[in-house]
Amino acid sequence: MTKRGLGRGLEALIPAVGKSDENVQEIDIAKIVANDKQPRKDFDEAKLDELATSMKQHGVLQPVILRKKGSLYELVAGERRWRAAAKAGIQKIPAIVRELSDAEVMEIALIENLQREDLNPMEEALAYKSLMNDFGLTQEELSKRVGKSRSQIANTVRLLNLDKEIQDLVSQDKLTAGHARALLSIQDSSERLKLARKISEEALSVRQTEEIAKKISKEKSKTASKKLKEINPVILDITERLQRILGTRVKIKGNEKRGKIEIEFYSSDELERILETIVE
Repeated sequence: MTKRGLGRGLEALIPAVGKSDENVQEIDIAKIVANDKQPRKDFDEAKLDELATSMKQHGVLQPVILRKKGSLYELVAGERRWRAAAKAGIQKIPAIVRELSDAEVMEIALIENLQREDLNPMEEALAYKSLMNDFGLTQEELSKRVGKSRSQIANTVRLLNLDKEIQDLVSQDKLTAGHARALLSIQDSSERLKLARKISEEALSVRQTEEIAKKISKEKSKTASKKLKEINPVILDITERLQRILGTRVKIKGNEKRGKIEIEFYSSDELERILETIVE
């Protein structure tokens, strides 16, 4: 698949009017539709109003990127400019029309937002997950396309394992991605939510959150181990052996005759690793 400037500067992705080798056209705003796969979900109305005011004075300085969709055009990059232009009452907007696959559309939309730092951590996580699930990209392939390390992508995608309330707090900028990653170490959902609310209310730092999370996890682990030993030391031994072999948290519920095993994983790559270990 051709990357068409992915991973390069934003100027290469969305050139200024008059500086592109591609043909810039004037497209009727009414013929442009939003991309439903756009990673960015929230648009600050006050900032859109500011941009609209600027456009009334100076016009649209950068073309949007579109692709043909029947008799209409679908936005690939530049939705904020398109929305602001509509607010400003502008009838036509400069645009570059490209032939792009669905995967390329998602990549360009994601990279535009990443390079402008327009996405909150949850939007970024959802975009990564969508690219991997919808187009079969591995974390390694995705890291090369978007210019992020594999570990950074893995840690971001892991945020989707958090409770909905915590994800909302991250989206609302009441918790940072650092806070959210610290919360992931807490297995108990009620404890996680309790600490998340405490962070939001008391403006705890990431370091403070990590210390509290570590303390909660340690106490819970001690309690769980003690309880398991009291109930069935054989199950405890099997649990510990499985955790060493699989390299992840394992829970066994039941007894030696009947029960179930829960194996935790935090990414598609980790799941693949666990499967390979099991079937060897």
